[in-house]
Amino acid sequence: SSGPREPRRPGREQEAAPRNVIFILSDDHRYEFMGFHPNAPEWLETPNLDRMAREGVHLVNAFVTTALCSPSRASILTGRYAHNHRVVDNSSPIPPGTTFFPEHLQRAGYATGYFGKWHMGEDAQSDQPRPGFDRWVSFRGQGTYFDPLLNIDGERRQMEGYTSDILTDFALEWLDELRGGGGDRPFFLYLAHKAVHAEFEPAPRHAGRYADAAIPYPASMANVESNYRGKPAWVREQRNSWHGVDYMYHGRFDFDTFYRQYAE
Repeated sequence: SSGPREPRRPGREQEAAPRNVIFILSDDHRYEFMGFHPNAPEWLETPNLDRMAREGVHLVNAFVTTALCSPSRASILTGRYAHNHRVVDNSSPIPPGTTFFPEHLQRAGYATGYFGKWHMGEDAQSDQPRPGFDRWVSFRGQGTYFDPLLNIDGERRQMEGYTSDILTDFALEWLDELRGGGGDRPFFLYLAHKAVHAEFEPAPRHAGRYADAAIPYPASMANVESNYRGKPAWVREQRNSWHGVDYMYHGRFDFDTFYRQYAE
């Protein structure tokens, strides 16, 4: 009699089969602001992120090499440190001739699409299509939360609606186009949202969702002398600054509003 069969092992052809990749980048998203995270506010609900962590992988220790928007974006797309790719601040354009890794994917037969925030360079042409992408939907600089002016494959179009929804719809439409083509070409999709970057404007369907939520302030946030003991003067002065808890964005936000709208 035959014994139990060993699991079927994939052949070399199966192992070498190219995989489809969808890369989603949210902007200024705190590491613990995901419902499944043990340090998340107890009222925060992020069912889709929770599902990705549950059915996929959550990397507990993952860090950027340069904690600033444009340098980080350039590092993701080039695989290089900021001193090599030379996007060292949020206004520096990426040098001509820079190679982005999706260019290699194109040469390997992939369809590639970029949807969302590019934010490398501030000039009038910074939303233009870049090498490495067959499909391009982007905007200049930080963009807006509502009614964005998008550059779609080199032509600008004024859109109406919430930017996150619009970008997602463009990405899904592109995937539908690929499937409708009848081919089996692998794809790489890069979806870079503006959200949740300040200044925070949630979609109307989410606005006010956490209006009554209790905010778990740490004891170290209190404006008391014991919290400044042994610390440099700028720690105290930071409270009343652009990013400070007492004068956030020049007084537009009180911290409660800031915190809740960020979560929404």
